[in-house]
Amino acid sequence: MVMFLFLVVALAVVVGAVTLAVVGGGEGEGPLPEAAPERLRDALPEDRPVARTDVDALRFPLAVRGYRMEDVDDALNRLAAELAERDARIADLETALAGPRAAGPAAPEDHHGHVSVQKPVPGEPQ
Repeated sequence: MVMFLFLVVALAVVVGAVTLAVVGGGEGEGPLPEAAPERLRDALPEDRPVARTDVDALRFPLAVRGYRMEDVDDALNRLAAELAERDARIADLETALAGPRAAGPAAPEDHHGHVSVQKPVPGEPQ
């Protein structure tokens, strides 16, 4: 019975000492310092367009409840802006390419530079 009481008291002393050390009652300047939140190290490049390898290499640091929303939002906003810019550029190029195609193919020229005109053949659709 005496041994049991000794173990209970010893356990209470150890738990109390650990609690005081963590809360700030021990030596030092108070409670444990706040850990700085981990930041996104390899963000998307600012000096060039984003490439597939940049997106493949993108890793978000973990926070207490998942990923840091600010880092994810910044990356998604950047990707959305670049995709919108590329879509607009593709639309402009398709419009520019459709202009010459809409005019139709030019009539073929012979070796003297004369434009040859084909006469319709009866019975064939034009």
